[in-house]
Amino acid sequence: MNYLLKKYLPQIEFDSYEEFRDKFTIDVPEDFNFGYDVVDAWAAEEPDKRALVWVNEEDEEHIFTFTDIKRLSNRVANFLRDLGLKKGDVVMMILRRRWEYWVCATALHKLGVILIPATLQLTKKDIVYRGNAAEVKAVICVEDDFVVAQMEASVPEIPSLKHKILVGNSREGWLNLHDEMDKYADTFPRPTGEEATRWNDVMLVYFTSGTTGMPKLVQHNFAYPLGHIVTAKYWQHVEENRLHMSVSDSGWAKFGWGKIYGQWLCGATVFCYDMVGRFNPANLLRKVEKYRVTTFCVPPTMYRFMLQEDLAQFDLSSLHHCATAGEPLNPEVVRKWKALTGHQIYEGFGQSEGPVLMANFGSEWFEPIEGSTGKPNPLYDIQLLDADDNICEEGEEGSLTVMDVKHHPPVGLFTGYYRNPEMTEEKLGGIGYNTGDVLWRDNEGYYRFVGRNDDVIKCSGYRIGPFEVESALIAHDAVVECAITGAPDPIRGQIVKATVVLAKGWSPSEELTRALQKHVKKLTAPYKYPRVIEYVDELPKTVGGKIKRAQIRHADEAASQKEGNGK
Repeated sequence: MNYLLKKYLPQIEFDSYEEFRDKFTIDVPEDFNFGYDVVDAWAAEEPDKRALVWVNEEDEEHIFTFTDIKRLSNRVANFLRDLGLKKGDVVMMILRRRWEYWVCATALHKLGVILIPATLQLTKKDIVYRGNAAEVKAVICVEDDFVVAQMEASVPEIPSLKHKILVGNSREGWLNLHDEMDKYADTFPRPTGEEATRWNDVMLVYFTSGTTGMPKLVQHNFAYPLGHIVTAKYWQHVEENRLHMSVSDSGWAKFGWGKIYGQWLCGATVFCYDMVGRFNPANLLRKVEKYRVTTFCVPPTMYRFMLQEDLAQFDLSSLHHCATAGEPLNPEVVRKWKALTGHQIYEGFGQSEGPVLMANFGSEWFEPIEGSTGKPNPLYDIQLLDADDNICEEGEEGSLTVMDVKHHPPVGLFTGYYRNPEMTEEKLGGIGYNTGDVLWRDNEGYYRFVGRNDDVIKCSGYRIGPFEVESALIAHDAVVECAITGAPDPIRGQIVKATVVLAKGWSPSEELTRALQKHVKKLTAPYKYPRVIEYVDELPKTVGGKIKRAQIRHADEAASQKEGNGK
């Protein structure tokens, strides 16, 4: 029986989903800290236990035990403490999938310093907003020309930022992480007194896109990793001392879902393939084959790309369990993957605000149904509510809501919006946390995803808020107004579409389309640019003047369906 899970779970194994739903609980110690109580605990119990197997596209390989992660994180913690960083300070990390992320994250957790993961695609505008919104004190970045250039351009506009730390080759004006950490001891006693962390202190902040305003600062406390036991053990089915692979850049919440917290709590070894550039499905499949990956979780888009390869060329016999999340999964992909590999794909559903909220937990409890996101995580009292906050009947669509979070904060769910008590009260101070997702439940308890009741676009696993892209487009002289929506795409699920009204003197052209796309890439993260631009004389609007994005979206969906039917 897993050494760590016995410490936190009164009951680990369950004979049915109903027993899991009714009896699953997590005991949260008052002073739980992932760095000490997971990483260092495994190092003390099993010094040679593997924590991480890391490989890049040049086949450079590093294997780390929990003892290695403990010692390296202690060096980093000593270094950061000497810089003056302390509990409650904020550090932003842009490290792609570098192995140093696991070391630095562990160090920050030990110190009680708040971690903000960020993607390397952020532009100056994105970085300045994040730096000032969270009062970031230091950044730790991968040595990448684009990242370094955007960061250096941002520094003068972020007064709180005092330290720039680089992973890779040295550059003037930057501290080199490896050079600095090597100067320090590999022991770091657990802080006491005011510097010690409690379970309800802020540990981590994710910036998550919405449909209005800039990204929101979603804060998680030190109990957050424990919530991911459900994600890792009961949905992803990770196995102790076996390799688990989830594909995600470290800047996204999916990294926390699949590449560190629940996996290490369960004693699994995280496998990381540090991909750079355009996704190559054949290379990913070769890594699964070579390293004998056991459990596997990738976005639906990657399954679609992998199915375009000749899967018979790859030995995937090591796989025991396949999962997916991030966007709705096309049933045809599920059927093809099972036919070619013998594996069902178990879909899960959730947000940056928590661990998996809904999942197909495994056929030993209930058979997955195509198009269903499964059944609720037992940590949460999940209900579907109508517009009047009444509980929906079976078959009735409603907003997915986690009930009674104000008085009984559940393990793993976010605790509010960092430095924004008004927004926190608005979202968590009422009957429950309304996720903004619309679902319905059938008479067997399966939930079906309908869509967002806002306009967030999911493209290849990315969440893209229309407001940011619209703001960038309108900054161009040619654009009077625009609407950003998600248009159906057979590979990516959705792509970003811009419906644009041009200013006088401008005319639609391919040259203008390319110019607008380039313009957006300069002002915001490049992956957000509109792949499709449609020019119109006016946008559909309500009487009150609000743009009817849903009308645009529905028209594109109907046109796509008509095209798919060959009509």
